[in-house]
Amino acid sequence: MSTRIKAHGTDRKWALVLARDRSRDGQFVYAVTSTGIYCRPSCPSRKPARRFVRFFDLPAEARGAGFRPCRRCKPDTQGPDPDIDRIRQACEFIDGHLDDRLTLDAIGKEIGLSAFHLQRSFKRHMGISPRQYRDARRMEQFKQTLKRGSNVTESIYEAGYGSSSRLYERAGRELGMTPAAYKNNGTGHRIDFTIVESELGLMLLAATKRGICMLGFGNNRADLEKALRDEFRAADLVPNDKLLSTYVDTVLSHLDGRILDLDLPLDVKATAFQRKVWEELRRIRYGESISYSELAARVDSPRSARAVARACATNPVAIAVPCHRVVRKGRELGGYRWGVERKQKLLDKEANHRPARSNRT
Repeated sequence: MSTRIKAHGTDRKWALVLARDRSRDGQFVYAVTSTGIYCRPSCPSRKPARRFVRFFDLPAEARGAGFRPCRRCKPDTQGPDPDIDRIRQACEFIDGHLDDRLTLDAIGKEIGLSAFHLQRSFKRHMGISPRQYRDARRMEQFKQTLKRGSNVTESIYEAGYGSSSRLYERAGRELGMTPAAYKNNGTGHRIDFTIVESELGLMLLAATKRGICMLGFGNNRADLEKALRDEFRAADLVPNDKLLSTYVDTVLSHLDGRILDLDLPLDVKATAFQRKVWEELRRIRYGESISYSELAARVDSPRSARAVARACATNPVAIAVPCHRVVRKGRELGGYRWGVERKQKLLDKEANHRPARSNRT
């Protein structure tokens, strides 16, 4: 008999994991960041501390995030949900044919679904289309090949890219740096940064030569610098107040209401789904807010509100990508990477200064 749980979202999933509810196997997996392993809900192994746990709807998502399957509970084996099973088969088929020109019809024929049903079900469960999943997996294969020591040209063709131009076209978006820099874990990749006072507390702004790569807030300079170094471990981080002064002035002017709509150049790493969500966030007008479910509908994934929330939570450039404008149903604030109090302050200020027509920077 399945356990009756009243909690919601990740709290509900965590309760099911603690209960080792076998009826939920196949509906989601949980991954442990301290071990790099993902398991099914009923796994009999000792449970980790909650802070080390992440949840994924499909094993393929966990693998894509760098986790490996538990040898004890074998989470890649079939679960009770046949639709989940077919999407898992689709992921495995795509993984085995990354260098082929796959069509929806070809994938659907392999797993027993029509192209329409495949596209709809895949986006519902994965949050992205089969093509976006294939692109992400090819990029992941490219990264792994580079890390194993292959040169860039060899890695391009091993990952199934037909030419170097196609790979370099995507590299800035997917890697946040050139392929050669990624091969060396970002070594030699320069990032300038500054920390200044703002009405939201200390503000850290970091940028590459292509644009802002991190923009966040905190109460402690050391903590902000640590967060930056954790995000870009091998890059050359250079304090540079003067170089970034124009960016800083623009952001501070936005915070005090003199500039309403930010249109800053960004250089951020993102999956296909994150990029889609963040682009939609930048379309939300100053002084407006929407719910996570509304945002999910806007990116054509109406059943992926939780995936949308994760994309908001991982946004590294506060304000420039205004994830603070997304709230829960009923207009509850929900979470915010830089602190709920700051989210409330931003929303209050924007509501009080919302103009009939906003001016562009």
